[in-house]
Amino acid sequence: MPLFGSHLSIAGGYYKAADAAAELGMDTVQIFTKNNNQWSGKTLADDDIRQFQAAVRAAGLSLPCSHDSYLINLASPKDDLWRKSLEAFVVELERAEALGLAGVVMHPGSYVDSSEQEGLQRIVEALEEVHHRTQGFKVQTWLETTAGQGTNLGHRFEHLGQIIAESSVPERFGVCVDTCHIFAAGYPLQAKEEYEATVDELIANIGLEKIRAFHLNDSKKGLGSRVDRHEHIGEGELGLEPFRHLVNDSRFAGHPMYLETKKEKRDGEEMDAVNLRVLKSLLK
Repeated sequence: MPLFGSHLSIAGGYYKAADAAAELGMDTVQIFTKNNNQWSGKTLADDDIRQFQAAVRAAGLSLPCSHDSYLINLASPKDDLWRKSLEAFVVELERAEALGLAGVVMHPGSYVDSSEQEGLQRIVEALEEVHHRTQGFKVQTWLETTAGQGTNLGHRFEHLGQIIAESSVPERFGVCVDTCHIFAAGYPLQAKEEYEATVDELIANIGLEKIRAFHLNDSKKGLGSRVDRHEHIGEGELGLEPFRHLVNDSRFAGHPMYLETKKEKRDGEEMDAVNLRVLKSLLK
């Protein structure tokens, strides 16, 4: 069985996210370790770390992770933004390591006005320096599959495979597969044979052992739309079948699967609870 979780708020204290996950009956949690729309964040206090780790233990959560800032672009052709992004990602890993997280999920980056290959080389170069400066860290860099909006890289499994293959420390990497993103990028998932073909392609490009986590999101937009818009489970263009295939796939038993659906209530109930109940109903 997978580990179900969600992206939850740290407002009021990091431990609040772990407490909220426990209240929802979740097995894991994803957080931002700072404001995701700002370059810098306040220093992590020892109390923050201690309270968060105690709350994670009390809730019995496994493999908590973080998501990096949306401002970071390691594929940027602009040297100043590339350097600023590199420095910021070092901090993301440092904060995650201090909190005891399993991985930092990151969007590979956008090549803007350069080219796909130039963008990929910038990412490889940046992460080489980042990993050199964080030697000995347990926390991994989890490359996220993207929908491919604009010049975003990571919408082809080959992109992620290349970044890992060209690293001198491939063991520092994992991959986080977002169901909405890969569907929007053009990988079909609905029929069982489509799902199997897509997973086979993923494994061929990055290796089964590199698939570390999933983001469970339905998609507001259709197959190949290249538009990243999340929807509640079973209420978008994906429908329920892809999630049924995934949560029952024995290859991913024990993998963390985090919801990133809209935080809202329906009939007084948190939609995280609704989505979780839907996912559990699909388990065989």
